Amino acid sequence: MNVTDGKLDILLLGSGGREHALLLKLVESPRAGRIWVAPGNGGMDELATPVTLDQDDPAAVASFATDKGIGLVVIGPEAPLVAGVADAVRAAGIPVFGPSGRAAQMEGSKRFAKDVMARAGVPTAAWRSFTDEASCLAYVRSLGGPCVVKADGLAAGKGVIVAQDVDEALDGVRECFSGGFGEAGRTVVVEELLQGPECSLLVLTDGTTLVPLATSQDHKRALDGDKGPNTGGMGVYSPVPILLPGELEQMTQMMQATVDQLRRDGITYSGCLYGGFMLTEDGPKVLEYNARFGDPETQVVLPRMRGDLVEAFLACDDGTLDRVDIGWGDDWAVSVVLTSAGYPGSYERGKPISGIEDAETLDGVTVYHAGTRRDGGGRIVTDGGRVLDVTAVAGSFEDARNLAYQACDRISFEGKTYRHDIGIKAIKGRTSL
Repeated sequence: MNVTDGKLDILLLGSGGREHALLLKLVESPRAGRIWVAPGNGGMDELATPVTLDQDDPAAVASFATDKGIGLVVIGPEAPLVAGVADAVRAAGIPVFGPSGRAAQMEGSKRFAKDVMARAGVPTAAWRSFTDEASCLAYVRSLGGPCVVKADGLAAGKGVIVAQDVDEALDGVRECFSGGFGEAGRTVVVEELLQGPECSLLVLTDGTTLVPLATSQDHKRALDGDKGPNTGGMGVYSPVPILLPGELEQMTQMMQATVDQLRRDGITYSGCLYGGFMLTEDGPKVLEYNARFGDPETQVVLPRMRGDLVEAFLACDDGTLDRVDIGWGDDWAVSVVLTSAGYPGSYERGKPISGIEDAETLDGVTVYHAGTRRDGGGRIVTDGGRVLDVTAVAGSFEDARNLAYQACDRISFEGKTYRHDIGIKAIKGRTSL
């Protein structure tokens, strides 16, 4: 393990806006030495060394980390976690930020997560799971109204159909079982449709201690007014001003109960646990759990965090999170996602991007790369559906929102698409939601 003057070499897995945000926060730490990224993106190679490595291959990641004397492996996406990459790295004696393969089933299987919540007494939507299409269709018909249809496994944030009527729900069931979400749809979970605004809460945990991070609210639908298909996220802001007194404490207690239940089940959950909540009239209820930092939530949470991310990640791994101090500024953050035309459907790649440096001359603006790469001439070009996360931090919500959209106007690429109403929910207040 390379440790010089207390510095650790770090391997960061992932290539999205979340990983770019993690990278920028990691390099702030006095403990950060050389940082490798696998595979990284067009905006990350200025701060880290890209490496060709199969991030979903536990043995390959552990071998690389061992050979390079890596002192900390940070796993960004969900797929490597579910594949057991953290297990292999830990078995090699290397500190790693990310839950084990068993613990990552909190995201890898919605049925697994629901079972854990039931034993923990955590409020969530009523549900049933199915492996047979005919039985699932019959159940949906028996409900006779709105419901939520979910592919049980990993579907890149797109395996959820919020059906407003029976026909839409039936179509969702058929899409899952027909292979629309691959292996993820072999088991289907059908839930009651909860009502209320949504709120995301990320927490760090070492399996016992739990440290809540700042709240945020994502915008999943592709089009203004929450219209169109679900996406991986079109924009986000932090903190969430519509929370009622006591709701943050309730959400934190639910997540603590979940971590405690996993420990009773013989599973130590170490890393980031993401709680997606619906703020119902009966109090917060869990919509879903994810086993990693959210994307794009990370892009507004980490810029507001005051603390050493390397120290926090090491503490999650070695069980000393109770000794870590994490604070928050009183600022606001708003992030708008710029996407390729056609997203979340088919889209073209390789479109040259201009204006990123100009946007970042605005005080408080950071442009996180998500779906980008460098072409043969060194230019930044589009390489994904979600291309850039344009984040602004300011002293008021209105200033942060206005600044983010000013920055968006300075960036250009063919097919640039984005929502124009990110954060309007916070301005209108809870009664309008």
